[in-house]
Amino acid sequence: MKKFSLKPGWRYPHGTTFSPQGTNFCIFSKNASGVELLLYDSPEAKKPFQVVILDPEENRTFFFWHIYINRLPAGTCYTWRVNGPDDVVDSGFRFNPDKELVDPRAKIVTDTLWDRRKACKPGLSRGESLRAMISGQDDYDWEGDTIIHLPPEKTIIYELHVGGFTRHKSSGVSHPGTYSAVIEKIPYLRELGITAVELLPVMAFDEQDVPDNTWNLGHKNYWGYSTHSFFSPHPGYCVTPLAGTHIKEFRDMIKALHKAGIAVILDVVFNHTAEGGATGPTINFKGLVNDSFYHLEEHDRSVYRDYSGCGNTVNCNHPLAAKFIVECLEYWVREMHVDAFRFDLASILARGMDGSPDPYAPVIWNIEFSDILSRSGLIAEAWDAGGLYQVGGFPGLRWAEWNGCYRDVIRRYIKGDKGLIGEVATRLCGSSDLYETSGRLPINSINFVTCHDGFTLWDLVSYNEKHNQANGEDNRDGCRHNLSWNCGAEGETSSFKVNRLRLRQVKNFMAVLFLSHGVPMILSGDEVLRSQQGNNNCYCQDNELSWFDWTLVEKNQGMFRFVREMIAFRKRHLCLTPRRFVTGIKEKGRRMPDITWHGRKLRKPPWDDSADNLLAFTLGGIGRRAADLHVILNMSGETARVRLPGVRGRKWHKAIDTAGHSPSDIILPDNQRPVRKKFCPAKPHSVIVFEGR
Repeated sequence: MKKFSLKPGWRYPHGTTFSPQGTNFCIFSKNASGVELLLYDSPEAKKPFQVVILDPEENRTFFFWHIYINRLPAGTCYTWRVNGPDDVVDSGFRFNPDKELVDPRAKIVTDTLWDRRKACKPGLSRGESLRAMISGQDDYDWEGDTIIHLPPEKTIIYELHVGGFTRHKSSGVSHPGTYSAVIEKIPYLRELGITAVELLPVMAFDEQDVPDNTWNLGHKNYWGYSTHSFFSPHPGYCVTPLAGTHIKEFRDMIKALHKAGIAVILDVVFNHTAEGGATGPTINFKGLVNDSFYHLEEHDRSVYRDYSGCGNTVNCNHPLAAKFIVECLEYWVREMHVDAFRFDLASILARGMDGSPDPYAPVIWNIEFSDILSRSGLIAEAWDAGGLYQVGGFPGLRWAEWNGCYRDVIRRYIKGDKGLIGEVATRLCGSSDLYETSGRLPINSINFVTCHDGFTLWDLVSYNEKHNQANGEDNRDGCRHNLSWNCGAEGETSSFKVNRLRLRQVKNFMAVLFLSHGVPMILSGDEVLRSQQGNNNCYCQDNELSWFDWTLVEKNQGMFRFVREMIAFRKRHLCLTPRRFVTGIKEKGRRMPDITWHGRKLRKPPWDDSADNLLAFTLGGIGRRAADLHVILNMSGETARVRLPGVRGRKWHKAIDTAGHSPSDIILPDNQRPVRKKFCPAKPHSVIVFEGR
């Protein structure tokens, strides 16, 4: 292949900038002493067709190294080699001219030759590196697509794994496990009624980042919490990744979801990278800016501080890292039309440069105040593996939080724990104890019972203990604090009594979730009783244990119907989606629902009764003709005789009873009948809801 002519290039913009006349390359490395650019004619080429040695006098401006290559065609692949001081203990430098680096700002990355275990060994890279690819001119037709600005109180989140959603043989899609396959399943998502999908990591990640014992069993990193290229869609979800179609395929998915009225939330991982600790591979940041990009121990800068539990921690509030993170998020909004972000282990973003919590962490406030991100949803997983727990206190005002307190209390209550009535009431009403004093709202609370990390909902009612032996770590991995109840038998059982109770408990969880103020989130597959056979840490299980089995939609159609109608029920009743906290005081015009609490007797909630676990409440409808709601939660093991309150000029109609069989477990308005009795029998472990109209 011919050699291309060169120009010095420019220090801005960073990364690569393509035009038919030529491509500008620019990377940042303050302490590098020598830089080479390697050009390949394809993702699979073993040797570069041209190696460009950058001149520090001509191709360096301040801390930026740059080169312009004339007429370089789109589709060309490239890597970097960087040399510099060898002073890891005192300065934290890890320059290694033997290793080829992938551009941290690459928009397209291929991993067809990547070999993590070879890359971890010393010596020259011999074809095992990741590669960036130059994309051509951006002529994508968005067809008028714009970002969806969905009000948080109207949002219903569906946590979804792009690959696992369609990889099962029963999916019936053209290209299983891809962005395009998600498009084929949009009718299912619309029928269910969700308004937003939260995608597990789709930024390019290292599928080989698992412990050796796990790797030797044939497993790989399935969830994707091992990002190496934050600007590139993951190639493993593309139909034709070697052709560099990453951006188009991802945009096609976004555009199709938007046409269906479904917003897209990306689960992003800025707390650590795929490079791991001192024994991990050098992929990009280690070989460019290791001393700045990661938290290092002061006494020995060869040691990585590990607040993530994954070997390294991004120094998010170093000016370089903070700028990188904000510009990355802005790229996904501006160029890819992403609507919102969920930040994995977000409390790491709240750690200052010394690792201690900082209420004015620059990166968090820069994200909050960014003009481009001003209408993007922001969701924090407000804790980290270093012990920092910030639920209710995450810096920033418009950040929503995964409410781990909600999850834990609702799990305990529905499995039958007593003495929780007061806290259950608080969680049902948006967790005012966590958010109100700081001026935040119920919509700051992302309410969930299950997520990708932990038991599925069916497993939550089927297992008392985790069963993770298949992961190859002797069942040491995964959380032991599951707050689960197997309903009388561990795992699969033929007991009709146990399975009936389990189904009721699953419905209880779903009913309470959609009756709660805040933003509900469900885990993909919970609506059809998907099981992981007791494995609560399927991070490495890219197989049928984790995949969505589409035969369950028909097999468990009653459960699917219940969840679908619970979502529709929530959408019908504005009193379930207030923007502000209820006060118990009736407001003229009913812009806010009033609430009255009850127990086994009217207006006598058992706030101080540690032995009771029955709670009821009446929620006023918003608007003149809106229905009032009366809810009875009986998580005791006995049937309770509960009095219904009077409703002037109206009658109660039973709408939901989780003890009923489908379709009587949730009754559509046209089929509801007035309740003529003053007392209602609430069966054990059940949720009953009445509509007053």
